[in-house]
Amino acid sequence: MGPLAGVKVLELAQIMAGPTCGMLLADLGADVIKVERIPGGDDTRSMDRPSVNGESAAFMAMNRNKRGIALNLKLPAAQEALKRMVAKADVLTENYRKGTLEKLGVGYETLNKINPALIYCSISGYGRTGPYADKGGYDLVAQGMSGLMATTGEPGRPPVKVGSPVCDINGGMLAALGVVSAYVHRLKTGVGQMVDTSLFEAGIQQTYWHAAILFATGESLGPSGSAHILSAPYQAFKAKDGWLTIGGANQPNWQRLARVLGAPEWIEDARFLTNTHRMQHLDALAALMNDKLATKTVAEWIALLEPAGVPCGPINSIAQVLEDPHALARDMVVELDHPKAGRTRAIGLPIKLSATPGKVLRPAPLYGQHTREVLDEFGFSANEIESLVRSGAALAA
Repeated sequence: MGPLAGVKVLELAQIMAGPTCGMLLADLGADVIKVERIPGGDDTRSMDRPSVNGESAAFMAMNRNKRGIALNLKLPAAQEALKRMVAKADVLTENYRKGTLEKLGVGYETLNKINPALIYCSISGYGRTGPYADKGGYDLVAQGMSGLMATTGEPGRPPVKVGSPVCDINGGMLAALGVVSAYVHRLKTGVGQMVDTSLFEAGIQQTYWHAAILFATGESLGPSGSAHILSAPYQAFKAKDGWLTIGGANQPNWQRLARVLGAPEWIEDARFLTNTHRMQHLDALAALMNDKLATKTVAEWIALLEPAGVPCGPINSIAQVLEDPHALARDMVVELDHPKAGRTRAIGLPIKLSATPGKVLRPAPLYGQHTREVLDEFGFSANEIESLVRSGAALAA
């Protein structure tokens, strides 16, 4: 099921960036086999606050739709087992520090010789080239080094990271796009290749507007709160009972907004005539708007703004958005039956395809749950599988 049905992926990745890539590929139909390390498995298995019946919520969130095996790649028998699997795989993803898999004898150059059609995807902190290539990568550090933290938060306040691990998640998305692009190339030529992306670059990619301003003016902008750095009014405002966002940036929306707020005179006000003027007098404009908006509730303002064609919306909590009727109608919340955790919920697939839709069908695997099943599919005999398990090279649940 899904456009990637039949594509076999070996995921040697953990925590967030690599598993995000694998989860997207799996949701789109690929057979993603998560190869966890022995001992311990994916680090998110130990992030067990919260857990559901002893199963980490963090692990289950990032590893649905995958099958799971466990190998101790420090042992030669496990290394050889992985090489046999690579010979029949389409894709291998990993987010180890540069050189780690090479030391174990299962780096790109070795695996490429075994299977020249293999697409090898490396997701690291800083990429495989450049002066930082040997450094380990973490989302927090990448947000700081990529410039994101310099632009996030309120002016005059301490640096603030984006609320979600955006470098990890975007890095996984870039990796998935790279894998699919390499797979298209392989369909044309039969030849695989390496896909190389990083958390650092995933953060830099988020700074398009800020970089455009820097390249044009030499100005390096700092944080601007919820306000846009190029257009106004386009930010969060305080109503009587809470906050809402309003996008009145282009001229028609601005004029509609002024009328709804009962201030048509703002349209001819010299301070607010054009977007350029409004950006120059943003503090004054925001103060005037907040005074007006404080007279009604968020719901009352949305009921007035939406019919007038002014883009707006409430600022939802996570609980509110995951109960929102539109999110539910778009299948952005799915339910799964986990063998230990029971009935659980997860975020759905945000890519809708009309002819070959993906789907969330399988809960995250138990540690080593599919070791025997997967090795059997790759041509290992029952005796070979038991030998791997007995030696500690593999773990089977």
